[in-house]
Amino acid sequence: MNAPLNGKLVTVFGGSGFLGRYVVRSLAKRGWRVRAAVRHPDLAGQLIPYGAVGQIQAVQANLRPEFRWSVDRALEHADAAVNLVGILAEGGKQTFQSVQAEGAGIVADGVRSAGITRFVHVSALGADAQSRSVYAQTKAAGEAAVLAAVPSAVVVRPSVVFGQDDAFFNKFASMATISPFLPLVGGGRTLFQPVYVVDVAEAIANAIEGGATPGATYELGGPEVLSLRQILELVLAETGRSRLLLPLPFGLARLQAKLLQLLPKPILTEDQVELLKANSIVTDEAVAAGLTLTALGVTPHTVQSIVPAYLWRYRDRGQFDRRPA
Repeated sequence: MNAPLNGKLVTVFGGSGFLGRYVVRSLAKRGWRVRAAVRHPDLAGQLIPYGAVGQIQAVQANLRPEFRWSVDRALEHADAAVNLVGILAEGGKQTFQSVQAEGAGIVADGVRSAGITRFVHVSALGADAQSRSVYAQTKAAGEAAVLAAVPSAVVVRPSVVFGQDDAFFNKFASMATISPFLPLVGGGRTLFQPVYVVDVAEAIANAIEGGATPGATYELGGPEVLSLRQILELVLAETGRSRLLLPLPFGLARLQAKLLQLLPKPILTEDQVELLKANSIVTDEAVAAGLTLTALGVTPHTVQSIVPAYLWRYRDRGQFDRRPA
C-alpha cells in the first residue's frame, strides 16, 4: 500500500526502462509525485497503476543537445531528480558518447539550472576513463559531468542487475532453448556480483530521501560473487537443459561479435567482449568506506531466492517441468 502523498515531485529520466519501472514504483509507494521523463511517453502507460490517480505522469524528454528544452521542461518545479538513462549497445544516433557521457551532462546541467540538489545518477560498476571499453569510458565521463555540475549528486554503480525482465539471466536462458552450447567468453572466469532490481530501486529511493552522503559514489552488489561459468551453470540447472559450455578465448569472441553486432538486437558486441575482461564486483575500497548497498539501508537478495521464480518459463514444460538438467 502506498504512503499518503508528501507533496514533493521527483523527475525520473528513463523511468519506463527495466530499472526505471521499479524506481518509479518505489518512489510512488513512499508518497512522491513522479514525473517519468522518457522518449516515448505514449509507451509508458504501464507506470500509471503504480500510484494513485494523477500521482505518476509520463512526459517526453530527449537528452540530445537540440532537445535540451525538453529536459528543462521535465525538471520544472521538481524537488529531486534521478537519471537512469543508459544503453547496452549502440544503434543509430544512440551512441555511448551521446547517451552516457553527453546525455548525463545535459541532465546534470538541467538539474543545476533548476536549483535541484537532490540528484541520483545511475552509472555502473567498471566505469573507468582508462578502460578500453567505450561503455566503461562513457560511464566514467557521465559521472564526472554529473559531479562537476551538481557536487551534491549521489552516484550509484550497480553490478549486473537481475529481475523478472532482465537482459542477463533471460538472455542466457533464451539462448539455451535454441543453441546446443553456451559460450564461456574468456573461459568464463569474469566475476559478477548480481544485484536484484528491487534492491537497487530501494537504494535509489533511500538516497533521494536523504539516506546517502551527498557527492558520494556507492557500489551496489548482491551478497554473492559468481563467475560467468557459475551463472551459466545456474541457468542450465533452473531451465532443466543440458548444454555444452564452450570456452571462447577473447580474440575469437571478438571476431564472433563483429558479426553478431550487425543484428538488429545483437547478442554480443565487440565492446561487451572488452567489458568482460574486467570483473564487475564491489571493490574493497567501497566496502571499507561504507559505500555499499547496505549503507543505503538495503539488505540484498540472493540470486537463488529470485531467479528461479522467472526462469521456469524456459523449461520444456514450463513450471510443471521438474526433470533434473
